[in-house]
Amino acid sequence: MQTIQTTKGKIGPMEVGQIAVAGGAVLGVGALCYYGLGLSNEPGAIDRAVAWPEYVRHRIRDTYMYFGASCATVAASAVAIYRSPLGHRFFALCSRHPIMSTVGVLVGMVGTGTAMQSIPYSPGLGTKQLLWLANCGMIALAVAPVGFLGGAIAVRAGWYTAGIIGGLSTVAACAPSDKFLNWAGPLGIGLGGVLVASLGSLWLPPTTTLGLSLYSISLYGGLLLFSAFLLYDTQKVVRKAETHPNMWGIAPYDPINMSHHIVMDAVNIFIRIAQILALGGGGRRK
Repeated sequence: MQTIQTTKGKIGPMEVGQIAVAGGAVLGVGALCYYGLGLSNEPGAIDRAVAWPEYVRHRIRDTYMYFGASCATVAASAVAIYRSPLGHRFFALCSRHPIMSTVGVLVGMVGTGTAMQSIPYSPGLGTKQLLWLANCGMIALAVAPVGFLGGAIAVRAGWYTAGIIGGLSTVAACAPSDKFLNWAGPLGIGLGGVLVASLGSLWLPPTTTLGLSLYSISLYGGLLLFSAFLLYDTQKVVRKAETHPNMWGIAPYDPINMSHHIVMDAVNIFIRIAQILALGGGGRRK
């Protein structure tokens, strides 16, 4: 089946997106080498870790335990949804009403996520943990359609996502502690742009120049944006673990809330990588 194509010999929106992602990859590798080799004059989290109190180590450990548990829960739930008859009925409904279903899933994700984050954290199984599981289920609804791209693509996308998360987390750990925390403003603007492009691509078909441009921004721009968010959120986790008061009477450090942002970064990266792989790895069409 012939789908999106650009004029031969010309650089179209998809090619611009591919070039931008390639440039981002080069910058990422360069940053990993620069900070990983200790060429920066300022210490990073990995340098300060030797002086961390035990409670800071526990906070970071708990945060990434919830991150891992969230990823495992989302993956298992997405597979179960994709393989279940009820899941296929849901997908059929989504194909008939794509905009309403997309908005509905987004509202469910945001609603459960907001409710989860509004409840103070306490260890053990409680209301917050139940809402965390509900939020993972809503995220799984958004991830499950990746199964239609094929199991091989989903597995490759998972491995590529793990590699990106590992590499960028290392960059964030080795870089100075405030290097990426200053990106909050530009990241917020970028998120608004990608959100508008994503919504616009639902209305405008990719057979038009504007529709293809919006799709490219949503796909490749979103991949770059959420990779940058991962750098920001990783350093935010470390900063919060280091500075949150460890005193009686103050709300405890919340590993669920802190891991939630990294989970959303990982999910957005995974979905976009899967879409890129489905395009042939570089947007090529046969």
